[in-house]
Amino acid sequence: MKTISEKTMAETNLQKNGGSRKSGKKKKSRKLLWIIGGVVIAGVIAAAILSGKKEKMVTVQTEKVGRRNITQIVTATGKIQSETQVDISAEVSGEIISLPFKEGDEVKKNDLLVKIKQEAYSPALQEQNAAIRVAESNLEINKVALERNQLELSRIKELSAKGLATQSELDNAQNAVNQVLAQINSNEAVINQQRTGLSRIRYDLSKTTIYSPMNGTVTQLNNETGEKVLGTISNQGSVIMTISDLSKMECQVEVGETDVTLVNLGDTAKIEIDAFPDKVFTGYVYEIANTATSKGTGTQEEVVNFIVKIRIIDSATELRPGMSCTVDIVVDRRDNVFAVPIQSVTVREDEKKDELKGEEENENLTRESANRLSKKIKPKEIVFLIDNGAAKKSDVKTGISDDAYIEITEGVSEGQEVVKGSFKAINKELEEGSKVKVDNEPKKKLKEEDDE
Repeated sequence: MKTISEKTMAETNLQKNGGSRKSGKKKKSRKLLWIIGGVVIAGVIAAAILSGKKEKMVTVQTEKVGRRNITQIVTATGKIQSETQVDISAEVSGEIISLPFKEGDEVKKNDLLVKIKQEAYSPALQEQNAAIRVAESNLEINKVALERNQLELSRIKELSAKGLATQSELDNAQNAVNQVLAQINSNEAVINQQRTGLSRIRYDLSKTTIYSPMNGTVTQLNNETGEKVLGTISNQGSVIMTISDLSKMECQVEVGETDVTLVNLGDTAKIEIDAFPDKVFTGYVYEIANTATSKGTGTQEEVVNFIVKIRIIDSATELRPGMSCTVDIVVDRRDNVFAVPIQSVTVREDEKKDELKGEEENENLTRESANRLSKKIKPKEIVFLIDNGAAKKSDVKTGISDDAYIEITEGVSEGQEVVKGSFKAINKELEEGSKVKVDNEPKKKLKEEDDE
């Protein structure tokens, strides 16, 4: 029989063996978990690497290259004006005592338009007439003195010939005649001067009445009866009214310096006037300014424009000077030419330019010459064509354009599929050989891509 102490020792050994077996199982479980975790992480890394190596698919919209009629238009804004208008200004200062016509009235050539008070000129007129009479009286007195002195000179000459008069007496007589002749010449000059002054006063007096120089309509009236106006002789003068010929109207529009070179005399135009939203007028260019008008000179917002005048062909009796208008000038037209959407054409740097940058360190190519050559290489215009599910870059030469399409003179053929969207794809994402997915369903186009 085992004693109590032997039983206790046996139980203790049994517990120790059982604990060792449990501990071994836990270590195996942990090791298995580490292995599984490592496999999972490796799989994730491998998947990431594979997905990174997979080429990105770019979604694009396309259109077939076809033939179209392209009309190039220059758009400008401005005001309606009459072709012929005259500002009526006072040439003399004074008070207006008569204005027979009001704004909007029709006038005929030589109709009295303005009458200025004449009383201010009456004293000057009387004074000048009096001065002329005084000068003429002095002239008559000197003529009488001349006759007397000439008779005296003749008598002295006879006495001198007989030896009865001295040379001194003869000289004095001659001097007296010459002196009177000089006074007569002076009197005649004064009379001419006074008569010129009288003509000036009469001219000013005639300008107190102003007559219409043309048939037309009073389109602006700036003064009323009783007001005083300034003359234009010594200052800018007062514009009393404006007479316009409303039977011939024009548009005066401002065209930017980059567009004015496209505009030529005779180009047709469509005219939209804000006051007549349901009517389109027609016209043609008949005058292009040679000198620019600038706004914001000397600032970053400086704008340089040229005034272009467009004669309105349609009946323009309802038009009024100052109305706002928008003009579309047809500057060029090409029929049956290859055309693509205008957004399909983008600009990319020439690869030769990058090569030159790498050659700047070459001892045979100085930095200065490399920069000079680099400037000569301009960015190229390209389009992306679809070829077997991939983008193919094609250099193109462009012509004129309208709002939606641009003419292609070189680089595409009829029927080729050209990428027209999105903006982000054409300008950023697409490269030579990029894999593409064509999606021409309007509902699937992403506006966000274009906004980017």
